[in-house]
Amino acid sequence: MRNRTVMAASLLLALVGVWCLPQMLNLKGNSLIISNSYFSVLLWGGCSYALYSALRKWKADKRGTVAAGLLAFLFSLCIAFGAQLDYAANVNFKDIGMWVSVAVWTGIFAVWIRSAWKALEAWQIRRSQCTKKEEAVNSGSIWHRAYDKWNGLSDRKQAVLLVSLFLLCWLPVFLAVYPGFFVYDAQDEFIQVQTRNFTTHHPLCHVLLLGGIILGVNKVTGSYNMGIAVYTLLQMLFMAGVFTYVVYYMKKRRVRPILRAVTVIYFAVFPVIVMFTLCSAKDGIFTAALLLLLLAMTDMVREKESFFASWKSRLFFGICTFVMMSFRHNGVYAFLVMTPVLLFYMKGYRKKLTGLLGCIFVVYFVASTALATLLSAEPSGSQEMLTVPIQQLARAYKYDKESFTQEDLDTLYEILPEEALRFYTPKVSDGVKIWFDNEAYAADSGKYIKLWAKIGMKHPFTYVNAWLMTSYGFWYPDTVVDVYRGNEVFTFTYGDSSFFGYEVEQPGTRESRLPFLNEWYRSLSLEITQQKVPVLSMLFSPGFLFWVFAFTFGYIYYRRMYYLLIPFFMVLLVLLTVILGPTYLPRYVLILWFALPAATAVLVN
Repeated sequence: MRNRTVMAASLLLALVGVWCLPQMLNLKGNSLIISNSYFSVLLWGGCSYALYSALRKWKADKRGTVAAGLLAFLFSLCIAFGAQLDYAANVNFKDIGMWVSVAVWTGIFAVWIRSAWKALEAWQIRRSQCTKKEEAVNSGSIWHRAYDKWNGLSDRKQAVLLVSLFLLCWLPVFLAVYPGFFVYDAQDEFIQVQTRNFTTHHPLCHVLLLGGIILGVNKVTGSYNMGIAVYTLLQMLFMAGVFTYVVYYMKKRRVRPILRAVTVIYFAVFPVIVMFTLCSAKDGIFTAALLLLLLAMTDMVREKESFFASWKSRLFFGICTFVMMSFRHNGVYAFLVMTPVLLFYMKGYRKKLTGLLGCIFVVYFVASTALATLLSAEPSGSQEMLTVPIQQLARAYKYDKESFTQEDLDTLYEILPEEALRFYTPKVSDGVKIWFDNEAYAADSGKYIKLWAKIGMKHPFTYVNAWLMTSYGFWYPDTVVDVYRGNEVFTFTYGDSSFFGYEVEQPGTRESRLPFLNEWYRSLSLEITQQKVPVLSMLFSPGFLFWVFAFTFGYIYYRRMYYLLIPFFMVLLVLLTVILGPTYLPRYVLILWFALPAATAVLVN
């Protein structure tokens, strides 16, 4: 009787879900793609079977059900919002059909998520029980003989071989895109060093490192390209060391050899990893330091006593944190919020942790202030922190200008000229915020905050949509990253995709030694090449990877592995800082790719 009830419920819930599915997908306004198609029958059958398989094994579990329900609701909401933003650049919050669809699919996804967690838990338990028996049976296999031979090498020899392997795999790409990807504010940072006119807009540590190496090598060789190449090679060496340490750490934590081998291949050849390993932008070093910090945090919360007993562990933690904060400003904001979380969790070690964190922050702020003073660096202004409010006012001006009084307009023009407001584009705020008058704002900030609040009270949904449009690519899996469409840069005009900058900014020039490989990376960067490959395309989607981490975070909570929540929470905080930024680009959430092996290890190890 119970099976019949479950079957009926599964069929009905799946049917309603398929009816609501057009609200959850960007079908370019044509819902007949699903409703008037045999495909809808296949969807109904597949959903029914998946729901029936999950529900017939269902057992009461309030904790797991609530956690899965919350994650399912957030996922359904983001999918529904993302579909409308992608199609119409606007979420219609009064659309009843959308909210019904969110409710229906929350129920469906909750069942699947809860069942997936349960299946993972059971699978991991079985694996832990069978590991020794399987090792005995397979000890004579080629794989195990190769592993035994590798394991017989010293840690130093393994490290040298791994670093060499990474460099060898990256070398053809380096030759193809020689002298490297000199892009994303590269010229601006270089000019600061060249002219000795510094600002705090970009982290000064990276400005000096990048500009200093290029100018120094150019003085010796007379070639800016050689300077860029040397910087790229040094960064490649640094990244190879970081990834080697990650693999070593996985070995220390007894992650299965097969997963470690896959991780090595992933770091060696996956295009996103290679792109940013060879890219001059600060994001690569920042993310590498953040990745090492996550590992150090794991050691801290997992082995509290041994961590604080070791000066090497504390020094490593401090260096990773300092570098991470020094190479992106949002790293400082994320870690400031992370501090009370760490102190709350580290009961019994709070005094020692307070001392460690205090030293890190003192060193960072003293070094930053001293460097800015020594270089006479000009403050960067407020526009970076106000990028969301600027975009909100610009959107309200574009779509609801008639609601502004003449006094409102006069006030607005004081900080954003009328000419600037014509450059509003929904997906990126750079065109407007570059005109922002920092001096006028600093002279009477309260006046402009009142204007922002006044307009927001009149048009709250406009404000919400303005923010969602610059951030939805971080949490909507089906997004094509095309935020710079139509923008002209040094060597091309952005078209269908803005996934990666690709070019070499002046004073460098591209001198490809392997044109066919150079063309392939150009295609991945500026066209939707990878979007045309089903399933694999999701590995290039920041929105999809975000939900992989969210699913893993929920699973950690479900399994009560609370110590692992700490490093994953740090990833979440970094993501929260970037959704308040000017647009969505993979470079801002590079940690999703760098830390993907760690998330995978949690789920399968």
